[in-house]
Amino acid sequence: MNDFLTLVTARQSDRVYDKIRPVEQEKLERILEAARLAPSACNAQPWKFTVITDKELSEKIGKAAAGWGMNKFAEDAPVHILVTEEPAGISSALGGAVKHKHYPLIDLGIATAHITLAAESEGLGSCILGWFDENEIKKLAGIPSSKRLLLDIIIGYPTKEKRKKIRKPIEKVVSYNKY
Repeated sequence: MNDFLTLVTARQSDRVYDKIRPVEQEKLERILEAARLAPSACNAQPWKFTVITDKELSEKIGKAAAGWGMNKFAEDAPVHILVTEEPAGISSALGGAVKHKHYPLIDLGIATAHITLAAESEGLGSCILGWFDENEIKKLAGIPSSKRLLLDIIIGYPTKEKRKKIRKPIEKVVSYNKY
């Protein structure tokens, strides 16, 4: 367990990447395998990961993620993993309707955590983006307009040092046996 906590402690949102060093295909494949193996409600696997490695396309997608002064660093990211919600399957959809929960969003969050932790284990940095021009990115990446593009996970070799993590104390976020 100490190895896992070390990994979780090391993972951070990196916003400066080596512009010259490409991410190796083998590393990307291991990261995507970690995402594929993520658990999901009723094993629905309601995801599709569109991986952008082409430099020119990556820059265009980075620009579409850098609107309103946000995420300017995305233009320099060598890899974008676009996370699209796919149909959940009947069991997950029915269960979600009964329980008033949209399980695919939970599932996509779990898969995204797998991606970012796998990237960290490969010596790569990552940052999860939710603010972007969805229509423009879908057009650039050939994602059907009917699909819901939820996240853009950027990945690359970080060039800045690790920061100290600032988190609430455990007593503020955990209780046992009652709220």
